[in-house]
Amino acid sequence: MTEPETPGTPGAGEFEAPPLRRLRYFHGQMLGARDFQREQDYYRERLKLRMRGLLGYGVVCGLFVEPVPGHDDCPPGYDGHPVADGPAAPEEPADEHTEAEYARHRARVRITSGLAVDSDGNEVVVRDGCDIDLYKALLPGERDTGTVWVGIRYAERPVEPTRAVYNDACADTSDCEFGWTEECHKVVVTGCAPPVDERCDTCCSHGAHTTLWLARIDRVDWRRPVRRDQIHLNVRRPFGRHVPTVITGVNWIHGHTYTIDEAKALLGTQDEDGGLVVRFSAGVRTDSLQPGVVEIQVIEGGSGRNASTWYMGGTFTEPDAECGEFTREFRYRQTTREMLQDGDRVLITVRAAFLLDRCRRPVDGTHVGGRVPAIDVAPDTPAAAREGRDLPPSGIGPWTSGTGAGGDVFESWFFVKER
Repeated sequence: MTEPETPGTPGAGEFEAPPLRRLRYFHGQMLGARDFQREQDYYRERLKLRMRGLLGYGVVCGLFVEPVPGHDDCPPGYDGHPVADGPAAPEEPADEHTEAEYARHRARVRITSGLAVDSDGNEVVVRDGCDIDLYKALLPGERDTGTVWVGIRYAERPVEPTRAVYNDACADTSDCEFGWTEECHKVVVTGCAPPVDERCDTCCSHGAHTTLWLARIDRVDWRRPVRRDQIHLNVRRPFGRHVPTVITGVNWIHGHTYTIDEAKALLGTQDEDGGLVVRFSAGVRTDSLQPGVVEIQVIEGGSGRNASTWYMGGTFTEPDAECGEFTREFRYRQTTREMLQDGDRVLITVRAAFLLDRCRRPVDGTHVGGRVPAIDVAPDTPAAAREGRDLPPSGIGPWTSGTGAGGDVFESWFFVKER
């Protein structure tokens, strides 16, 4: 017997599509409500199949999760700082005035208007935005958590009651039927971490990830307003057939100036635990970390014909044993004894097209604007250098590498200057 393929491997799953039968008209044909309904279903299924097969699914635009604007007066004891003891269950209001004050400051967020497509190919439209009371939206058994996830999913509801003119000859007909179906959305709030779609090809099957997650909210206190720094939007899936693996952080500051000793410590010149660290958004195959993928070039200080360049020898350190076939980061350290001098520039190149992710796709490595943030930097480093300065055009931060095309080269550099 052949073992079934696991999700996330190329070729896993079979192509799923409904039978495509369209109505064939002829003279004298008797058509009923069921025929017209099936004709609608035919065109809807074709559109959904085309959407998920050719374009993919995810958030197209908008659908940001924001704090609900508060009021000038805050509840007693609120100092604007996070609560360390976890969520506190709201107390029952004593009277109408207390209830109104309590409702004003309950943990709420707002989903802005926007468009998304779920894994079935349904278009989810939020027209005017909506406010969500996180406590009411959660299931009673999940209200003891301090972290919640907010998402939306496609929904339908019948609208516009209409009286039937004729009765159905084959079945009982009610006095009033709904004449239209409104396509809408449903807000989903959970205290359990949602599953990650690990399929390599999302067009083959559908129905597994019909909820589109928009944000994770940490340190929730039901009696206090949600602050912007508690809301993390990086759980959103961008619209597309797959989510590319990107570089999310490096342990040096792009364009920064280091002393000679700091640069030696960073490169691991005399420290086996040192070296350049590159971190990814998802697992990268360890067997793709081959010689030549990372290159360190030193451009000596000075200008004109007197300046020269040389390549610094280095190697990948052994990944942790628990990483196995995949790793979320690598460390590359200098293995030769060449010394840096005042005024040198160290150019770091990572050939991302040769780094393969779980689905054997290349890492999307273009270092757009030099804004990939630094990890594990010194506390006294300027905030602008630590945080990658500003948000990317999507408004979802922090910055990562990549343009959506995949592959390419990650380039970065830093300068060396004696104190």
